[in-house]
Amino acid sequence: MQTRKIGTFTVNAIGLGCMNLSHAYQTAVPREDGERLIHAAVDQGVTHFDTASLYGFGENEKLVGPVLKPHRDRIMLASKGGAAGVMGEDGVMRRVIDGRPAAIIRNVEDSLRRLGTDVIDLYYLHRWDKRIPIEESIGALGECVKKGHIRSIGVSEIGADTLKKAHKEFKVTAIQSEYSLWTRNPEIGVLKACRELGVAFVAFSPVARAFLTGALPDQPQFGEKDIRATMPRFQPENFAKNLKLLPEYRRISEEAGCTPAQFALAWLLAKGEDILPIPGTQSLAHLAENNAAAAIRLTAELVARADELINERTVHGKRYAQQGETEVDTEAF
Repeated sequence: MQTRKIGTFTVNAIGLGCMNLSHAYQTAVPREDGERLIHAAVDQGVTHFDTASLYGFGENEKLVGPVLKPHRDRIMLASKGGAAGVMGEDGVMRRVIDGRPAAIIRNVEDSLRRLGTDVIDLYYLHRWDKRIPIEESIGALGECVKKGHIRSIGVSEIGADTLKKAHKEFKVTAIQSEYSLWTRNPEIGVLKACRELGVAFVAFSPVARAFLTGALPDQPQFGEKDIRATMPRFQPENFAKNLKLLPEYRRISEEAGCTPAQFALAWLLAKGEDILPIPGTQSLAHLAENNAAAAIRLTAELVARADELINERTVHGKRYAQQGETEVDTEAF
């Protein structure tokens, strides 16, 4: 598998997003199945693993940490804070975005404990709390670097201008945001800013939440815990229109000699050596399929045809519903 750089770390080009083992899509997998998949990823050469305080309200970190502990010297472990589960007075755990320095530091300490490690290689500000200047939240993470609790800082879902402010406060190693054929926001300004600052770009949802696998049914029925259930692109009217993109996309993938999911990952890798996709899966077969995409080299013609077919003009529906839109720094993308 080809390698890429994230700050001082060299990792294999395709990482593993661990979120959907515990969070966001349908139901969490049984613990033993999650452990089996992470072990398989290590065996297949994956060296970049991504989790977060928020995923399963800490359960994902508890799953990932023990499995990876014997391999810490040869993998890069990333987690996130600034968005986490907080227990309310009514005894219900709720998702809370809190960018205050004290909250950030508490998140880091909780992540260290759940992961069972002395230091986290890369720790992201999961969401920018717009009530708090970005410099204050990043400054708190900078203090965690100085204490030796984390090795480097990342940010997630922020725009180019906010990235520059964050980087000025303390060196930012990576930005993580959604990027795929059907989500092209980073191309507006963030990728340019990353390259000016030497910041790696980690692409989540690189196969468009399974849309670009071509495997979703024509009328998918998402459970109430599946985040796609409220996403505009997956609503029946928009989804029916988006499905019309897939026949030609499959033909392009066939010409490339790969599956649609592999094409989506290879397309991202072709967009720059500073881009690192982190597909997630609950399937051992899909894990192997995703990792094999690192060996695929797309021609410029196939990349251009895919660009023209699936882009911000041809995809119907926004990424997020209204609540989600308010939580990301969309204006400066």
